[in-house]
This record gives sequence, structure tokens and C-alpha cells, in this order.
Amino acid sequence: MAISFEKAFGLHQQGMLVRAKRAEVIASNIANADTPGYKAKGMNFQEAMQQATLKQQGGIARTHEKHFDIKSSIQAEVEYRVPNQPDTGDGNTVDVQVERNLYLENSLEYQASVQFLTGKIKGLKKAITGAQG
Repeated sequence: MAISFEKAFGLHQQGMLVRAKRAEVIASNIANADTPGYKAKGMNFQEAMQQATLKQQGGIARTHEKHFDIKSSIQAEVEYRVPNQPDTGDGNTVDVQVERNLYLENSLEYQASVQFLTGKIKGLKKAITGAQG
């Protein structure tokens, strides 16, 4: 009986890809906090996970060998974030404290997914090898 890693790992592997992309967007905001005219960006995690769910369920199929296999990539839409603070005069909408909090939250959720997948892999390894402990 073959082991299906997609079934074993569920959406956690896709969630990690979405969280990695989200970390890039947030880090870009922090890096550009002092750039005049820079507009803070963000992505909707729930929408990105819905797209990942549809892709995992086979919502988009590759019909020709020359078509791109988009199941393996996350096509999360990055949008401009509505600023929480008034314009400081330079047109920059990045609130560094908000971005740092979002980055920390995203990092903790990413780490939780890593720990979950590590446990799943250990369980699969134990099932395959029959090893104790």
C-alpha cells in the first residue's frame, strides 16, 4: 500500500508555502519603512489557503505537457494594505510596529506547521520501519 504524502501532510505543506510568501511581503515592508512613497503590501492568508485547497483537490489540471504545473506554486495575491496611520508627509504607509507584529505572528504559525509536519514524518517513519521510540 503506497503512502500518499499529500493525504498525510494535508494542507500544512501548502500553508508553509503561503506563510513563507507572506514573510517575504512583510520583510519587504519592513525593509522599505523609510522609502518615500512606498505603500505597505499584504496578502490575505485565508484566500491563499482556499486557492491551495482547490489546487490540492485537483481544481486545476495540467492538460498538456508544455503547460506550467501551477499546483506546486502559490499564486497568492499581494495587495496594498489600508494604512492605520495618517500620511507622514512622504507618502510611505508602512507602520513598522504593525509589520513586526505581523512578522512575529507569521513566524510562530510557520514554526507550528514545521513542528506538526516533523511529528507526522516521525510517525510515518515509525510506521515504515517499525522502530520503537
